[in-house]
Amino acid sequence: MTAVGLIGLGHMGHGIARNVLMKGHGLIFLDHPGNRPADEILSLGGQPAPSPAKVAGMADAMVLCVSGTPQVEAVMTGPDGVLAALRPGTTVIDCSTSLPDSSRRMAALTQEAGGYFLDAPMTRTAQAAHEGRLNLLVGGDPEVVDAMRPLLGAFAEEIKHVGPSGAGHRMKLLHNYVSVGFIAILAEAAALAQDAGIVPEDLVAVLQAGGGGGTALDRMVPFLTQSDRQSMPFSITNAAKDLGYYVEMAEAAGAPAPAAHGIHRLLATAVEAGCGEATLPELAGLVGRLSPRRS
Repeated sequence: MTAVGLIGLGHMGHGIARNVLMKGHGLIFLDHPGNRPADEILSLGGQPAPSPAKVAGMADAMVLCVSGTPQVEAVMTGPDGVLAALRPGTTVIDCSTSLPDSSRRMAALTQEAGGYFLDAPMTRTAQAAHEGRLNLLVGGDPEVVDAMRPLLGAFAEEIKHVGPSGAGHRMKLLHNYVSVGFIAILAEAAALAQDAGIVPEDLVAVLQAGGGGGTALDRMVPFLTQSDRQSMPFSITNAAKDLGYYVEMAEAAGAPAPAAHGIHRLLATAVEAGCGEATLPELAGLVGRLSPRRS
């Protein structure tokens, strides 16, 4: 049994907490207004704590599952943050989606405090988190990764070590750029098809039979054919944040990213128009009014 500290009891973190407890580990979680209802976690033995430092002071390993880079840095380095009370030998596992350069800085600060740091962002959905079937892309020392596999396996189905510190978040941003990019392309095509009077089922059938088939289309089909907005419960706000991180990462590397800039502009425009809480498949119904039409 390991005492696990968790910061971020949101859509994904709730599933992580649930599975950590069900696999026999102890859990201390940050009591925060942004948490999902914690009734189940409390019933399984989870203990709330009032600050990141209080969580870290009782934990053998820490899991962070917050919104992004600013939140990770705040809970790590704040005056009542994780690093202020980290116990020697503790491993911090950041499952958020963050910038690789920030992950490397957090790893260095954690090492200075006597601990270890892994960036381990997730792929798959909140349902997979609930079921303990996440995929993790892990950056960090391979020996630390191996030592943490029993804990990571409590909530993940696949644990892929992809390189040193920062590599996990770099790989996650590459993954999300491709995944979100596919959805944006499909949304734009679906909007044009609707304007042209093409039946959604016909568009789907043609794409599935050719080069347009795949996971992204499968996730779009329920919305395109049944207006099911929960087929991919990932908000446009989160997608815009991830694409912004990808663009920032590309610029830092001096790499061209013309397509990424275009997709990011589309998503940012949707957020600015007040549509940020819409799910990503709903972009298909928004493209037409977000993009100015030529006369």
